[in-house]
Amino acid sequence: MTSASARDRITALRTRDRIDTAELDALWETLAPASLEDLWGSWDGAELVTGHPLSKVLGKIGWVGKRFVGPLEVQPLVCRAPDGSLFSNVEMGKGEASAWMIQFRGQVTATMVYDGSPIFDHFKKVDDRMLMGIMNGKNVLHEGRHFYFVLERAKTPFVVGTPPARS
Repeated sequence: MTSASARDRITALRTRDRIDTAELDALWETLAPASLEDLWGSWDGAELVTGHPLSKVLGKIGWVGKRFVGPLEVQPLVCRAPDGSLFSNVEMGKGEASAWMIQFRGQVTATMVYDGSPIFDHFKKVDDRMLMGIMNGKNVLHEGRHFYFVLERAKTPFVVGTPPARS
């Protein structure tokens, strides 16, 4: 599958109210593994709607995307505060994350590893501006299904500040 057709396929899938995970698995298989160099920068995130309960959690915390500064400096849960500022939600993520090359489904691909949870986000490259992700790990599978999402390179780098004060 070409990059353009993969992007078109994801764009079409994102218009649906619900996507069958078998379709996402089939698409995943056609994509090239991502390298660590593909990750660096700020990424707007969006779920691929499968009915996974994690989508409700991400909506509640105001998840915007991810920020990859370097292999040992990754902000997996960049969220929007009520005042519009961005912050890394280290409370929800139990810390931040790191990036590694890890085997998943028979291929070595760029993977984000949460610092405080046994959770891995594996990435495949759609094109230079988009990645497809699958969240994997303990307590992530819902009825045997993973959480699927896309990252699209942010138009401007994220400026991440301190978390909002808890009331």
